[in-house]
Amino acid sequence: MGDPKGFMTTRRENPTRRPVDLRLMDWREVYEDFPQKTVEKQAGRCMNCGIPFCHQGCPLGNLIPEWNDLVYRRDWREAIERLHATNNFPEFTGTLCPAPCEAACVLAINDDAVTIKQVEIEIIDKAWDEGWVEPQPPEARTGKRVAVVGSGPAGLAAAQQLTRVGHDVVVFERADRIGGLLRYGIPEFKMEKSRLDRRLEQMVAEGTQFRASVDVGNDVTVEQLRADYDAIVLAGGATAWRDLPADGRDAEGVHQAMEFLPWANHVQQGDMDAPPLSAEGKDVVIIGGGDTGADCLGTSHRQGARSVTQLEIMPTPPEKRTEGMPWPTYPMVYRVSSAHEEGGERLFSVNTTEFVKDDDGKLAGIRIVEVERGENGFEPVEGTEQELPAQLVLLAMGFVGPEKGRLLGDLEVDLDERGNVARDQSYMSSADGVFVAGDMGRGQSLIVWAISEGRSAAAGVDEWLTGRTVLPRPINPTDRQIA
Repeated sequence: MGDPKGFMTTRRENPTRRPVDLRLMDWREVYEDFPQKTVEKQAGRCMNCGIPFCHQGCPLGNLIPEWNDLVYRRDWREAIERLHATNNFPEFTGTLCPAPCEAACVLAINDDAVTIKQVEIEIIDKAWDEGWVEPQPPEARTGKRVAVVGSGPAGLAAAQQLTRVGHDVVVFERADRIGGLLRYGIPEFKMEKSRLDRRLEQMVAEGTQFRASVDVGNDVTVEQLRADYDAIVLAGGATAWRDLPADGRDAEGVHQAMEFLPWANHVQQGDMDAPPLSAEGKDVVIIGGGDTGADCLGTSHRQGARSVTQLEIMPTPPEKRTEGMPWPTYPMVYRVSSAHEEGGERLFSVNTTEFVKDDDGKLAGIRIVEVERGENGFEPVEGTEQELPAQLVLLAMGFVGPEKGRLLGDLEVDLDERGNVARDQSYMSSADGVFVAGDMGRGQSLIVWAISEGRSAAAGVDEWLTGRTVLPRPINPTDRQIA
């Protein structure tokens, strides 16, 4: 414990967000640089608890007190070694994870939690700047070939682990670039793609092969996979989105969030000057109050929307923990993301009853009503109907599981009661040699769970191929403690 009084003498401090009027003019990440001395003092707030509940809050089992202490002592080189011991991609979690570790911080019982997430991103950023992140190719090859289907965080984590123990790994991605939702689902202002690109360069140098624009199940058949590879890892995510079958759903101008967000990323990649689907000059309504909805909100602001309204069927969350959200669980409290700070209106306890069309079948507005919980779920409150103008509605209501297409059908894998791919304790599905990692097996979850499951599935694959493994043992895939 570097500073035994740090949690009493130092107050929590977060990095400053760039002024709204300036950051809306670009797509860069929203935070200002955080001085190194400030980071070291923040790390000193860690109490090095006898029972560090931040471990319980982190699905990766990150050694948080250890690298906090190392940062406080200014041993940044050892800090990145301890961080990389449990997390392949701390730059992804450091920018995108909602930090359940901070909710579980013992200091958070009666004070502000340690800035764990900020210390994490500062460690990896410094490591890249200092040249400490280097390829780790295997010392020997096993001669075994593994196909990883899907290049999101779960697939990348599994691929890197398997490559480093000597297997020949090929990652397939149906999009035109590698990265999955990291590439085309996360806006640039939340994570600049240079973070992803330099990590992919490291993986290529280690020996991982990437094949983009390949739809496995169609472009490459299951029979070909079985013939060419000794094991398969399914890491395609939970990409079957939830729809809203209200009257007028077929109006021109109603789109899923994932029909909207990727175009902004294509523009930032230099593929086009302007997206074919844009919020520019429009009244935008976003249905769904989660992270994807906030991504749509920030994107709409930067594209020049005339107005943006975000709808949520749930009531307004409380400002602080309640008895129903005891520490160290992740509290569902009211949060203001950088996108919410930039503008727009948030409406809670409302439900959509109709998409209003004009005479040409184009979206003109949306009818909503306030709701309250009743015996049969959410029930409308009489006399609260209203109509909002809208030329663009974005559905950001989450995902219901993996797509039930040719790939899963031809593999003949079993599904669980939630429609996800069923797997055993080693992460293997009902099909011999076919393993499952991430949202495809777990259901829609956090990036930190995706990386954890990718690492755990890799251990299962390695043991199945070689009879033993030196990789970290799997987390129980039936564990439903999803933050």
